Amino acid sequence: MPPSSPRRSANPSATPNPAAADDGDALRFCSTCAFSDACTAQGYDKSALAELHVLVDHVGPFHAGDTLFRVGDAFDAIAAVRAGMVKTFVEDSQGNEQVLGFSLPGEVIGLNAIHGARYPCNAVALDTVYLCRFSFPKMSVLATRMPGLQARLFSLLSAEIGKAALLGANHRADTRVAAFLLDLSERYARRGFSATRLNLGMTRVEIANYLRMAPETASRVLRRLIDEGVIAVNQREIQLLQPQRLAALASSAEAGDAG
Repeated sequence: MPPSSPRRSANPSATPNPAAADDGDALRFCSTCAFSDACTAQGYDKSALAELHVLVDHVGPFHAGDTLFRVGDAFDAIAAVRAGMVKTFVEDSQGNEQVLGFSLPGEVIGLNAIHGARYPCNAVALDTVYLCRFSFPKMSVLATRMPGLQARLFSLLSAEIGKAALLGANHRADTRVAAFLLDLSERYARRGFSATRLNLGMTRVEIANYLRMAPETASRVLRRLIDEGVIAVNQREIQLLQPQRLAALASSAEAGDAG
């Protein structure tokens, strides 16, 4: 394991993170597991779940600013975020950061390293983060015997492609911000969190960077949404007051500010 790879907590007897769900017995998975849907939907028995469970290494806590992996680190595992938020990014030759994404509980980081066998980006914790680390070579072998697990891996890869397509399109600033907020809402809701109160671990500058727009443009769009009563902002919490208005903006290629 490279020095920057996820590591096990130095104090395993410490009070567990309240945001991390209890695993229960050795043949059950926490509610935020990225593969729980595949297991329950396929009705796998305990022997099948046991094979998957032994591949899991719980690691953390990582604190805000801690590096989980770096560009060029050897790839041998993917990691599911168990609690907290992770930012992935790359840097250009001048050291300027380009944010690639924000991963929430139940989502997987490291999928873009499958081709090339090395991580092509950096990953850093934005707050207190716990991970479930899966040996990818062993999981790949297991997936050939568990169709549901294999389908879930393909689904995760497809989702990564979809995110890239959104950023690559020439959408207006209002459209991008609205789509970003709705995407976060849907992702949180899938894991049982509030769909209308979003606690953001990232800054507005990082959001603007991710959406490929100037920070001033992102702030202007958010201010307009606040003034129109579409959202409310309290420090890093955003409340979606009119999700239907956001949906209309997100689906309109002609919306508002050109950025």
